[in-house]
Amino acid sequence: MSKRLACLSLLLAGLLPSGASATDGQVQRGKTFVGANCARCHAVGRADASPLAGAPAFRTLHTKYPVEDLGEALAEGITTGHPTMPEFRLDPDQVADVIAYLKSLER
Repeated sequence: MSKRLACLSLLLAGLLPSGASATDGQVQRGKTFVGANCARCHAVGRADASPLAGAPAFRTLHTKYPVEDLGEALAEGITTGHPTMPEFRLDPDQVADVIAYLKSLER
């Protein structure tokens, strides 16, 4: 891991909320962000279906890996192998908000 990525990981680890410490504001801002930027393809709520077949529902992400592990990807820029998903690069506060929202879906 490069020195830059190691520093970013440490910074994000301090910013990412644990389930108990996430504020309602973080969860709501995260929900708003994913609703505006992700819901066109992904199921972002507790019971909705993904509009795009094959797009994983956000409520199931924690069954594949710890959602906290997405922090670095969200900050560095998420890219995928398919052309329809836009690249996202979030600032540290947005990362914390999105992670807080994803963690809220685990309950």
